[in-house]
Amino acid sequence: MNRLTDVAELLDGPLDDETALVANLRDLSRLNRWTGGTALSVAAVRTLGPIASLIDVGTGAADIPIALIADARGLGRQLHVTATDSRPEVLAAARRASPTLATTDGLVLEIADGRSLPYPDATFDVAHASLVVHHLDPVAAVACLRELLRVARCGVVVNDLTRGWPVWIGAWLLTHTVARGRYTRHDGPLSVRRAYTPAELVDLLGQAGLTPMAIRFGLARHRVAIAATATP
Repeated sequence: MNRLTDVAELLDGPLDDETALVANLRDLSRLNRWTGGTALSVAAVRTLGPIASLIDVGTGAADIPIALIADARGLGRQLHVTATDSRPEVLAAARRASPTLATTDGLVLEIADGRSLPYPDATFDVAHASLVVHHLDPVAAVACLRELLRVARCGVVVNDLTRGWPVWIGAWLLTHTVARGRYTRHDGPLSVRRAYTPAELVDLLGQAGLTPMAIRFGLARHRVAIAATATP
């Protein structure tokens, strides 16, 4: 399967239907949880050692930050997560989709573009991005990964879909049977077509100055989470 580059996802266009956007964020939270995407991020972040701070770029519903905070709490540690998205409409929808975000200890939501983050070097222990890289062409993806590396002291975690026909079939079935939002039904299978293979993702990390230290695959290898550190 060749990577599709000339068709945009609805989430990359005007987000003028708040109800559909809220439904999409709720869909993604459920799918992250049910298909193991959230667990992949938790496991990958753990490989970078005990941490106190993390930035989540392209946070969407902020469901993975919530899981990371809960995991740290279960280990007897406190984790502060700055959950960012480049579009204020997404953060507003996230608050509507999950009102408890406003009262979650250790979580703040901020507007920031992953390709040009407004934070000094080494501000956070770890930089994390889930379901972000497939939205970007290779040049923009490398720029984003370099920014993640720049603001992280310990390492970077990237979690994304993998490209392939079996994964596309699974995404189509899931989004047409489980998803409730029109954004999800349209974008789910398309996201797989736009995703990178694990080898391509490793290559992008290398171009950004990162070396993988742990690679974890989800069910049927539909997703991959890579924990990486700065290349010596």
